[in-house]
Amino acid sequence: MDNTILEKHENLKRHPLYSEFKTLEDIQVFMKYHVFAVWDFMSLLKSLQRQITCVSVPWKESEFSPELVRLVNEIVLGEESDIDPDGVPSSHFSLYMKAMKEIGADTSLIKSFLKKPDMNKIPVEIKEAIQYHLNLAESDSVHRVASSFFYGREKAIPDMFTSMVDIIEENKINCPTLIYYFKRHIELDGEEHGPMAMKCLDQLTQTKEKENEAIETAIDSLEVRNNLWNFILKEIKKERTLTLSHLQTSKYSAQHNNM
Repeated sequence: MDNTILEKHENLKRHPLYSEFKTLEDIQVFMKYHVFAVWDFMSLLKSLQRQITCVSVPWKESEFSPELVRLVNEIVLGEESDIDPDGVPSSHFSLYMKAMKEIGADTSLIKSFLKKPDMNKIPVEIKEAIQYHLNLAESDSVHRVASSFFYGREKAIPDMFTSMVDIIEENKINCPTLIYYFKRHIELDGEEHGPMAMKCLDQLTQTKEKENEAIETAIDSLEVRNNLWNFILKEIKKERTLTLSHLQTSKYSAQHNNM
């Protein structure tokens, strides 16, 4: 792995965001914004499926190897129709939305955006992350898409989510569906989808030029994720400060009224 990619990967693994998970309210703030990353992940995956497999009519044989086609289709199967904790088929996005509802996280922002995608109605940091991934997904540079998919998601997610689960369980925060979601991704991405995505990237970067472009995209993708984490960390701290201020004001009002 390129040294710069390795360094950025390690920085994400140790990001201070995770240690800020102290209460259910912290997780609610995290999920309010992280759900956008869950959503735009599927655009990267669908871009790979569109460019590597055949999703048009009439059907024609893919120009890529059957192994690569199978790898992509298997990842789509797992991400778009996995099994939820009750044994019912569900996309990972739907599972995440269910987890948000379970803990009372605010879903209004993501629902409003999906109903009418207006980039000006979401925080600029979220907008920048989404725009980066959508632009990439809509490009014809399949090796760049594969690089972002692998390094920015499948390779990074197991370590990131493991850190989150450790903190959530340590603080005894009750969010079983979210824990299932995280652990399912740790299992799938670490043991199946990650290695599959790596094979996919290897087959798509057979020239030095494409290899260098893939490295460049990997670095950019990890920076985008780091920026997103920085934003969510700031929002958690801001919400905590507002809550504390509200409590102090309420306490002062109660004391004043009792005089």
